Amino acid sequence: MAIIPLERKPLTFVERTYLPGIASGLKTTFKHLFQPKVTMEYPEQRPAISPGYRGVPTLVKDPHGREKCVSCQLCEFVCPPKAIRITPGEVPADQTDRTHVEKAPQAFDIDMLRCIYCGLCQEVCPEEAIFLQNQYSMTGYSRAEMVNDKARLYELGGTLPDAHFKWDKKLVAEQHGNAH
Repeated sequence: MAIIPLERKPLTFVERTYLPGIASGLKTTFKHLFQPKVTMEYPEQRPAISPGYRGVPTLVKDPHGREKCVSCQLCEFVCPPKAIRITPGEVPADQTDRTHVEKAPQAFDIDMLRCIYCGLCQEVCPEEAIFLQNQYSMTGYSRAEMVNDKARLYELGGTLPDAHFKWDKKLVAEQHGNAH
């Protein structure tokens, strides 16, 4: 079997000078030169976040500054990557307005390097204690900085209005029950 050499036609003068490639690049440059800029000056300018965005999970308090989390651990059990760790504890004795609550989290950690931002923790929470914030830029210099503890989670979450006033209804019912 004989190998037949492939014949190539020689390049023309224009092809040898790379003028078609240069002209194409200059065309693109001049086209974008006179259009408005599309570059965003981050962090001064931030992109608009879509309404369905699931961001950083945080803990929130009710309007009276009380912890909403009752340490039921449903969020820990439903978390697919096991990013949530809760250590249940007793309710402090000085919180007399939480007599109907049996437990409170002693420790609550979310490992943001493991979190997949699925939103299941917010959906499963019966007390609406976990809320997904619209924050999308979580950074840290070490792995330890990316584990948010209870204090950091409350700092990020803050206080949200309670649409149901669940605890206030229970308190009113308990007060009326004690008065009769």
